Amino acid sequence: MKTYFITGISTDVGKTVASAIITEALEADYWKPVQAGDLDNCDTKKVQRLVPNSKSKFYPNAFALNTPMSPHAAAEIDGVSVEVSKIKRPETTNNLVIEGAGGLLVPINDNETIFDLIKPDDKVIVVSRHYLGSINHSLLTINAIKEKGFKVAVLFSGDEHPSTESIIKKMTDVNVIGRIDEEPYFDQNVVKEYADSFRGGLKNL
Repeated sequence: MKTYFITGISTDVGKTVASAIITEALEADYWKPVQAGDLDNCDTKKVQRLVPNSKSKFYPNAFALNTPMSPHAAAEIDGVSVEVSKIKRPETTNNLVIEGAGGLLVPINDNETIFDLIKPDDKVIVVSRHYLGSINHSLLTINAIKEKGFKVAVLFSGDEHPSTESIIKKMTDVNVIGRIDEEPYFDQNVVKEYADSFRGGLKNL
């Protein structure tokens, strides 16, 4: 059993679609530890709708916060305390995809961040999307993960931007799984097509 932790270089870079594709590719289980806001259409429900296989299981959030803000702020509004020690991973014999919230250093309280949820044996996949400043954010994220000794790969999201992707590859020497293009929509068929194309690269992580 392997665990794949999906993080991004920022928010809204495509982590949830990437998580759905990886979950389908590996017929893995899926879990998002901390959800902040949009509880009626949370990321777990989105991934569940996009994954066509019947093997994957979808586990409830450890913390489901009402306000779409950084978890530490949303937790304060809800009057709860989010702590790493209170977040227990689901027990499963299947591969597990874990989706983080925002980027690595998004705080969950005054002392801990999403980064603290990653464990040494996790395979970390960074979703990188091109925008002004994304090279800096990608390099900072990838290098921080490598410095802690975690295995890391990159999945590009959105329209191709060769110069951005090329310099990230050159400066990090990181394994690139592929790219999720700027599709007009994502449904189970589209997710399955990407899953089929990424499966080999994911199993080699």
